[in-house]
Amino acid sequence: MIWLLEHDIFGSGHPLTDAVARAGQKSVMWDDDNWNGPADFLGNPEEPVMFHGSLGNADRIVNLDRWEPGAFCNTTGFLCTNWYSELGPWLLNQRHHFTTVRELVDAPQKMMELLGDSRVFVRPDSPLKPFSGRVVDLNPPGGFNAAYLDHGFYYDDLDLPILVCHNLEGLGKWLGPEWRFIIAKGGVVASSAYLAEGRKAQSGDVPAEALQLAAEIGAKFKAPDPVYVLDLVETPVGWCLLELNPFSGADLYHCDFDAVVSAVTGALT
Repeated sequence: MIWLLEHDIFGSGHPLTDAVARAGQKSVMWDDDNWNGPADFLGNPEEPVMFHGSLGNADRIVNLDRWEPGAFCNTTGFLCTNWYSELGPWLLNQRHHFTTVRELVDAPQKMMELLGDSRVFVRPDSPLKPFSGRVVDLNPPGGFNAAYLDHGFYYDDLDLPILVCHNLEGLGKWLGPEWRFIIAKGGVVASSAYLAEGRKAQSGDVPAEALQLAAEIGAKFKAPDPVYVLDLVETPVGWCLLELNPFSGADLYHCDFDAVVSAVTGALT
């Protein structure tokens, strides 16, 4: 297999480089200059090609359809609207509504009434995340507007689909560690703790309850890709699902890189 690895996205170099070499596979450093270079810079490989790096490049490579599979980044499949209902019982954000930036800006009072608070959590529906999820006040001095969601900086479409959730700020001090799991063909193959603030990897043994829940979700969820990532968080009522994301644009933190390379290879054979 050939790995296209985008360096310096998740720190210096790329975390999978050595594991790919240990597996006897080839890695090629991805550079955005490739978009303007020859279309066949890899030649016409018979081996599978797998990209890992930024989400934007992963999505573009999938849509390019030049290599097989190119990347595990089924953007449509990982829209929150396409998996929230199936995984509802495990969600942290039990109280939520799907809308658009325009609708929220035009009628913030309606959302305040639906969720019972002026402070809400908002994130894009898309896993490509044209803006980062954040808590916003829908009733600020001067009124709520699209600038609170970075409109005009990273996107211009006011009809951008978004997810608005009940504000969990009050639970902040009660939320425990967050864990990322790599799921391949319905099974857990690697995991790592991380700090949500700054997205920094943490060391430690995975809690048995978190591993059990990740395995349960992985076994039951009809995933849009053979390999993807699943994030859990510990709460006062047990472990809950934070979100799912495509593998090819996900930080692997302190996951077992050899296990990840082996699992992706197995998913393609």
